[in-house]
Amino acid sequence: MSNPGTTAPVVTSMPGAHAESFREVFRRHAAGVAIITATYDGVPYGFTATSVASLSAEPPRFTFNMARSSSSWPAVANTNFVGVHMLSTENEGLANRFARTKDRFTGDHWEPGPEGVPILRDVAGWLVGRISMRLSFENNAVVVAEVVAGTIGSDGAPLLYHGGSYGTPTATDYVI
Repeated sequence: MSNPGTTAPVVTSMPGAHAESFREVFRRHAAGVAIITATYDGVPYGFTATSVASLSAEPPRFTFNMARSSSSWPAVANTNFVGVHMLSTENEGLANRFARTKDRFTGDHWEPGPEGVPILRDVAGWLVGRISMRLSFENNAVVVAEVVAGTIGSDGAPLLYHGGSYGTPTATDYVI
C-alpha cells in the first residue's frame, strides 16, 4: 500500500516496524532545545530536553516529558519547583553538558534562583514553575508547571535538535 505523494510503503501492522518508524519520524522533527533544572535535598539537578511546550497563556503554564529512569527524576518527583531554560545557538555547550555528562553544575554558569531553583546564566530566557501535575505513564512522566518567575535573555537564534544533531532554523523566501 502506498501513501499518496510518497514512494515509501505505509507499514500498518508489521511487529517491530512501528518502533523504527517512530524513531525515524521523530529524527525528522526539529525540536527546540531547553534545559530543565531542580533542587532536591540541597543538590542541583538538570537535564537537556526537547519536549518542552507552552501549555496555556492564562495562567502561564509549561509542560515537559521525561523518563522516570533519568538521574534527575527523583528531584522532579520530590520538589515543588522546576526551571526551564530556553537555549540559543550560543548555548550548545550547555546543551551537551546537561545531555552527556554528570558534571553539570561545576563552574560559574549557574546560580540559585527563585524558590532555590538553579538558574543558568546567558540563556535565551528562563522560567521557574510550581509543579501542578506529574502524570506517570509506564517509565515516563509528563510534568506541568505554572510560572512563578522568569526573565528574557539576549535574542539569538534558537538551538534546535534535528536528525541527531544541533542546528538553527533558516529563513525561507516566503513572506506573509
